[in-house]
Amino acid sequence: MKYRRKLFASRDPYDCTKSKLFLAACKENLDYLIANCEDYRKICARFGIRSSKDIKKPEDIPVIPTMLMKQHDFRSGRYLVMATSSGTSGSMSHIRFELGALLAALKMSIKVTRYHGVMSSRPCRYIVMGYKPHRSNKTAVAKTAYLTTYLAPAISRKYILKHTKDGYKPDFDSIVKALKKYEKGDAPVRFMGFPSYTFFLFRLLEERGLSFKLPADSKIMLGGGWKQFYQEAVDKETFYKLAKKTLNIDEKNIVEFFGAVEHPILYTDCEYHHFHVPVYSKVVIRDPETLEPLKYGQTGLVNLITPICKATPILSIMTDDLGILHDGKNCPCGVKSPYLEIVGRVAPQDIKTCAAGAAEILQGVKI
Repeated sequence: MKYRRKLFASRDPYDCTKSKLFLAACKENLDYLIANCEDYRKICARFGIRSSKDIKKPEDIPVIPTMLMKQHDFRSGRYLVMATSSGTSGSMSHIRFELGALLAALKMSIKVTRYHGVMSSRPCRYIVMGYKPHRSNKTAVAKTAYLTTYLAPAISRKYILKHTKDGYKPDFDSIVKALKKYEKGDAPVRFMGFPSYTFFLFRLLEERGLSFKLPADSKIMLGGGWKQFYQEAVDKETFYKLAKKTLNIDEKNIVEFFGAVEHPILYTDCEYHHFHVPVYSKVVIRDPETLEPLKYGQTGLVNLITPICKATPILSIMTDDLGILHDGKNCPCGVKSPYLEIVGRVAPQDIKTCAAGAAEILQGVKI
């Protein structure tokens, strides 16, 4: 995978001149998947694609809906690590990563977090608004949250969701107790995890009339989405105001990540809270009826493309997100790559009926 190595060796994570290298890496990945995964080969054949010679641009690569990956266990080679999706919809994707993919992900994570000033040598205390590691939990979101605690040396780690005999349960009181202690110290506090539980903490503090003045450089890092709490999701302005009111953390110290286990690319928002597309991936917004690519500013299904992995065919996946792609040149942060705006989610039954071609894909594999 020489083109993958070159792509993930890019110094600038938002270098807009790498489109040819990205396409070469995608073609390299496609040929491997066709040769090593029978189910993927069937899907490609249904679209008239026998090899990378039939691909002129990344948009031509057949897409696999995430709902199909939750129903079918794709395998395309040996692997070292396996991660699963959260399973909030009742089923989980099983994504396997080989050594090359893990090394590529490591390089990407270092470059992106360093670019956004998230990586630091200053020790801090972590409050993880997510799952405490447990041998029964193999979800990618739990592994990612834990790995994020290495972006700065960890003095301690506290978790909101603790494993019990009845599954994971939130423990807000222990977090409040920890905040009372951390407020008196000098070490920055870094929150990491689900925006839902972070927001629920804000509300709890507000209801109890509590507020804390955490040490300078404290941050809130959000990832994992609102999941089953999507109906409680609030606008960002409300979230930022409560963060300032309850924890004295300014908007500039709130960082949001976007990603998926089926698309393990790190999207980090800029100072204007835009998710610019890094060099390691491409985002295509597709018409829900025709699956044709849409222009900037139009709303459609989010198609995510990356050649990061060869142990699982996640080269081009279709999410259940509705999004808009914007011209990055209009963002004042200085990054010129396009940026993705997520505007909502589509129920799986809606994807089945509106995403033309999904039914054909389902017929292309044995489930």
